[in-house]
Amino acid sequence: MLRRPVQILGLLAVGFMIGFAGLAFAALLARTGGGDALPPLSYLGGILGFTLKQAGLSVLLSVAGALPVALAMARFRHFPGRGLVIALMLVPLGLPVLPGIFGILEIWGRQGSLNQLLQAFGLPPFSPYGLSGILLAHVFFNLPLAARLLLVALDAIPAQQWRLAASLDLQRLSLFRFVEWPAMLRVLPGIAGLIFMLCMTSFTIVLTLGGGPSTSTLEVALYQALKFEFDPARAAILILLQLVLTIAVFRLLALFSRPETEKVAQAGASFIGLPAGWVERTGFTTVLVAFVGLVAAPLLAIFFFGLRSGLQSLFTQPVFWQALGTSLTIALGAGLLSASLTVAIAYAAQDARMRWAKSLVLLYRLPDLMLVLPPLALGSGWFLILLAVDLADHLAPLVVLVINALMAMPFAMRLVGPAIATHLERTDRLAQSLDIRGVSRLKIIDWPVLRQPVLAGLGFAMALSLGDLGAIALFSSDGFITLPSLLYARLGSYRSGDAAGLSLILAGLSLLLMVPALMRERTKPGEFR
Repeated sequence: MLRRPVQILGLLAVGFMIGFAGLAFAALLARTGGGDALPPLSYLGGILGFTLKQAGLSVLLSVAGALPVALAMARFRHFPGRGLVIALMLVPLGLPVLPGIFGILEIWGRQGSLNQLLQAFGLPPFSPYGLSGILLAHVFFNLPLAARLLLVALDAIPAQQWRLAASLDLQRLSLFRFVEWPAMLRVLPGIAGLIFMLCMTSFTIVLTLGGGPSTSTLEVALYQALKFEFDPARAAILILLQLVLTIAVFRLLALFSRPETEKVAQAGASFIGLPAGWVERTGFTTVLVAFVGLVAAPLLAIFFFGLRSGLQSLFTQPVFWQALGTSLTIALGAGLLSASLTVAIAYAAQDARMRWAKSLVLLYRLPDLMLVLPPLALGSGWFLILLAVDLADHLAPLVVLVINALMAMPFAMRLVGPAIATHLERTDRLAQSLDIRGVSRLKIIDWPVLRQPVLAGLGFAMALSLGDLGAIALFSSDGFITLPSLLYARLGSYRSGDAAGLSLILAGLSLLLMVPALMRERTKPGEFR
């Protein structure tokens, strides 16, 4: 492997990321104005308070529900449908937010199946809007993620600990206290921090289910400030406040352990010293049935109502084909750009780590910083730039494509980065000794091994781009519309038939693109931690 071309490509990729983000924030900082532009402190306090409140409650509910699910899955390893439960833990990773919201509304909405059941028993209906709806949607998406990561931690318990527990004849409560709980506790703060950050930067869920100004988060407030009020100064201040919060949470998250994957292969099957009693079996069965119902019911609603919606009428609408073509084009471009940048940075980072410039490795960690940059922050900056040069109608699709690519890079890096690092450690010296370089090395040595993770990263990036509403929210217009923006418009106008069909199509396409990544996650759990 030639050092100089690898490092040049890596540095060009990093420079592109820094330049794109830097221009966006320069445009925002230029519009912050003076002290007169500062919104009232009561306004900022209310938005900030609700942002932290809904994120904190979402974390509590998600983690509290995930703990018994993970424990039940770890203790009961042989029951019919266990593979289905694990699959349900993975599906929300690949499901776009808007189809998930549609499924939730069909189950929990005013005319949903659950509310009809509650009314039949004379109970008050559940409202899927406001804080309760936001929390329900966050739990739907984040509880399976937390349960999966906790299960990874339990599976990583070394077999020696189980043998020691067996030799000491530990009872059920002691097994939990001295073996299972410490394993979960090591990763619990990191999982809670990750979910908190995801919920704090949640945009689509709050925008769709929030229901009013009293349930606005920072992202929704800055979207309203730009899209409806066109107050760039207020939007810039809100973004800066959001960045301070996300960076603080990101730094706290880095202090805690992440779910370990390197020990899973060495861990034996969990040993349970005593046969499960009927109380434990009943309790864990109830937990798993409730979990399956929580996750599977909205998914079945998407499938059932999508098929009943009359897709033929949707296919006759020109706006659908326009949105589908735009979404697929942007998704393909974003996926290719994200995969290319990720591969270039991963190669350069490993080359620097192995050879001559370990100080550069920190520079190549920049893709992780995309986790703290909400799409609306980048979109807002470029929205102002394009308006200033009067190119919003022409360059908006390209800007959305780049934003989606950058937002997918942290996840693509978790699929591609470890594979490239392991591959280069195993083959680099041998390739040099045989003088296999350039295209020949790529064709003979690299691509056959790296094809699967690179294609998984490509599919993941395409799926994230296909289902994203954040980047398109500011730029959408009659001439520039994607499947998520069309679905959001149909949900807002109560055209449930079109919304059902669009939800099924969008969910189906995204999950299909996610299959390689989800299969890799199933065989190598913890990739997306």
